[in-house]
Amino acid sequence: KLERQIRKYKTRINRKARQTGVVAGEEGRSWDDDEPRIVKTKRFALKPMLPDEAVLQMNLLGHDFFMFTNAESNQANVVYRRKDGNFGLIEPQV
Repeated sequence: KLERQIRKYKTRINRKARQTGVVAGEEGRSWDDDEPRIVKTKRFALKPMLPDEAVLQMNLLGHDFFMFTNAESNQANVVYRRKDGNFGLIEPQV
């Protein structure tokens, strides 16, 4: 039952991601081949949640980081997977 719920949730997340759209990055600009560049821009709404829920979302999506609005501080935060297997939280200073 849990596997079915996870599949359903991933499908819903992917559907929402497709609906928000992906914007191509500066197609007409000339780039040096050795220079790294931004090749894709993704826009999405930041959902208010707690950091623990953001970690769950990140894991469900299979990402190494996840940006969200912290429900406690109402600010944009990022959770990320550390090399030691733990998680980190990035909070802006105001």
